[in-house]
Amino acid sequence: MEKLGLVAGAGTLPVEVARECLEAGRPLYIVRLKSLAEASLAEYPSGEAGLTEFGRIFRLLKDAGCHTVCMAGIVNRPDFRTLVPDLKGLSLLPSLLTAARKGDDALLRAVVVAFEKEGFKVEGAQDVAGSLTLGAGPLGRHAPRPEDQEDIERALHVARAIGGMDIGQGAVVVHGLVLAVEAQEGTDAMLRRVTQLPEAIRGTPASPRGVLAKAPKPIQERRVDLPTIGLATVHRVAAAGLSGIAGEAGGVIVLDRDAVIAEADSLGLFIIGVEASGA
Repeated sequence: MEKLGLVAGAGTLPVEVARECLEAGRPLYIVRLKSLAEASLAEYPSGEAGLTEFGRIFRLLKDAGCHTVCMAGIVNRPDFRTLVPDLKGLSLLPSLLTAARKGDDALLRAVVVAFEKEGFKVEGAQDVAGSLTLGAGPLGRHAPRPEDQEDIERALHVARAIGGMDIGQGAVVVHGLVLAVEAQEGTDAMLRRVTQLPEAIRGTPASPRGVLAKAPKPIQERRVDLPTIGLATVHRVAAAGLSGIAGEAGGVIVLDRDAVIAEADSLGLFIIGVEASGA
């Protein structure tokens, strides 16, 4: 199999992608982004580079014999004033700054284009490790109740609507009422906001109602930054008094899948993948 160059940001997604490569016997080299990548990734053949050290990143990948690249992990929007790019990064910075003003997806597209211009083929984490994505139907023991269906449909509609404006990838709906949409703060912070709302308009852990929905932006470059759910998401959903989680089938990555299923089952939450045409 073709050797993969994994550019690793924060979180467990790069770890899971690396593990999938190892189990599949796919050759792998990792570029660990400074102050972001998990320390455990240093166990693999790898090198380290700063976020805007594009020259070093490209050189490490080429020296390792990688023609295909996957970018995975959390990279929060940086303060461009504090970055220290190398010469290649400096040449790319104007186009990245221009793209950043248009939104996160535009910025990520510009990064993908930079890799492609260097001759790399870019694969999504879901292409490298297809087992990570949320399939259609329930994940785990619990399924939505009939009264949850309208909330699921509305929440997915809202998530896609804000995604179309390159704002975020998630929304919370309870009995038809939109309680929160995701922006730069991320899913966990959005769910924390929901817990601070009056109980009259939301559920509680003792009497859950409503749903968190996540979907890729309609304009999204799907090879980078697909929405994810993990253990933290499950815990936050339970704390916010929601009944469950809905995601676009094939468009949401599930981290720590076995643990997520076990925890959702234990808490009585549903997790369901919904086909795009049916939401």
